[in-house]
Amino acid sequence: MKKPILPNGYKPKLDFFQTEKGIKVVKDAFERKLAEKLLLLRVSAPRFLITGTGLQDDLAGTQIPVSFKTKVSDKHIEVVQSLAKWKRYALGKYGFKHGTGLYTDMDAIRKDEDISPIHSIYVDQWDWERVISKQERTLGFLKDIVRKIYLALLETEAIVEKEFPVLKARLPKEIKFIHSEDLEKMYPELSPSEREYEITKKHGAVFLIGIGHPLESGKPHDLRAADYDDWITKTYEEKRGLNGDIIVWDTVRKEALELSSMGIRVDSTSLLKQLDMMGLSERKELEFHRLILEEKMPLSIGGGIGQSRLCMILLQKAHVGEVQSSAWPKEVEEEFERRGVALL
Repeated sequence: MKKPILPNGYKPKLDFFQTEKGIKVVKDAFERKLAEKLLLLRVSAPRFLITGTGLQDDLAGTQIPVSFKTKVSDKHIEVVQSLAKWKRYALGKYGFKHGTGLYTDMDAIRKDEDISPIHSIYVDQWDWERVISKQERTLGFLKDIVRKIYLALLETEAIVEKEFPVLKARLPKEIKFIHSEDLEKMYPELSPSEREYEITKKHGAVFLIGIGHPLESGKPHDLRAADYDDWITKTYEEKRGLNGDIIVWDTVRKEALELSSMGIRVDSTSLLKQLDMMGLSERKELEFHRLILEEKMPLSIGGGIGQSRLCMILLQKAHVGEVQSSAWPKEVEEEFERRGVALL
């Protein structure tokens, strides 16, 4: 039986006009809180990049970017898929100091995306990056940053509840940390997505550590690109990975929802190992990768935080189409109309 696009019996708690107001409340409050807690400056960022520099994010090679030709260059220009590499490059280019960083609005077109209640071909997120020291390339530091981001999320939820009393706060007061290796041992018979469902349902909010390196089963929890997050370095717990995902329990859809993918970025050693492991050694010749290998790129931590997904959670919506305007299949439009739910 085909799963309904909207949950049975679902009725939005906010109407169209309240929702549009709520989207602005969420975005304004959260980015202000994020910037304050991580000492970030908002900067302008590209919507497209000239190919051949290594700055484009290939999303582990799973999607083909939208590209076009212009009079500006004889090279193809690609719409960004994320700004994971550009951000780190910008930290060095503009001379950001240790302990400070940047954030920006990232808008992407992912034409190969499978449409679902949490996916569309349009992606909007806050991309952020901060300069760190060699001594801060630790799991403990990563956890401290995650706690600050989660606190920004909780404070934003409180602001939303005050503005719209019908939206009662639901997130737990603390986020649970768990390594993907331990999660696999807890649920060895389940798939990675099923494991996320179980652990997030139990704790309400988790940070899943170590995504990209093969687990004991021989498969990674999920794919990660070789050239931004460090997923190969062993931590003091003797488990691999200085990266992870923030995942929360979606009380409306009764599902786990990833809000952020983030991590400490590769240094010269981990980049070399990860490129070799992924069979991408030829990338060592690209400008971005050369700068890291020659240790001319700032060490950093960074990530992306989904804007529409954050709005879904805090405005208690069942479908991303309620909080972002995109292109949808006919069956989505028809179900929204039949159910009397506003599709943006």
